[in-house]
Amino acid sequence: MNKNEIQALISLLEDPDHDIYSQVRSKLVQLGVEVIPDLENVWEMNFDSLIQNRAERIIHEIQFNFTQAELKDWITNPEKNLLKAWLLISRYQYPDLDQASITTRIEQIVKEIWIELNENLTPLEKIRLINHILFEVHGYKGNVRNFHSPQNSFINDVLNDKKGNPLSLSLLYLIIAQKCEVPIKGINLPKHFVIAYTNEELYAGDPVKFYINPFSQGTILSRQDLERFVEKEKLELKTKFFCPCGNRAIIRRLLTNLLHTYSIQGNKEKAEEIQKFLQLFKT
Repeated sequence: MNKNEIQALISLLEDPDHDIYSQVRSKLVQLGVEVIPDLENVWEMNFDSLIQNRAERIIHEIQFNFTQAELKDWITNPEKNLLKAWLLISRYQYPDLDQASITTRIEQIVKEIWIELNENLTPLEKIRLINHILFEVHGYKGNVRNFHSPQNSFINDVLNDKKGNPLSLSLLYLIIAQKCEVPIKGINLPKHFVIAYTNEELYAGDPVKFYINPFSQGTILSRQDLERFVEKEKLELKTKFFCPCGNRAIIRRLLTNLLHTYSIQGNKEKAEEIQKFLQLFKT
């Protein structure tokens, strides 16, 4: 549709006939993200609450469909870039997310670490360097006070507040470390996500050299520390709890966390949408 046809369609949002509105909504949703600027303009320039409400709902439906389609593509993509998926889910909550600015901020942290890295550093020394830059220089820390806030799961909120939950701080750590070519993997530990320094040559046996807890400023942990945690939580000790997991599992965990926080808040609409995103991971 050309611009005039789109404007003519949008003008019908004020029609009181629900059947006409239903047809208009369906057509606009089919057109997708290209009509969002026009809908936003109508919302800003119009003081009719009916038109504003209808435009807002259509915009959200378009954004949801777009996120769902992009997430489905990400799942089937062999690369499964962590930063891309985190940006995608964050943009679902914040449609005007400045992705370029976020990427620049992350690259700045990577640059500060990269300058100090060298081949003579031991694995522990490399982790201490990352810990120093991330937690001491930039001041990132665990959000203990608002542990279950959904904002802990969105990359822009984590970067702006410099706080996060165990998974989001681990995600940030993973993205930065991997850009610095430090072999860090995610560990899908129940109730408290952590990461690990791995040795690719030992994947036939135990690939983990040691574990790292970004929620507590990058504390180094042993396998025994994690086993004690699992036992304290009265859970069965399973090998998979201590082994590296893939990016698909990490993003699924991120969505599961969001589903939990929205459910706690009683935000039924958001919880239902997150549940639909999670359904994609079952295919």
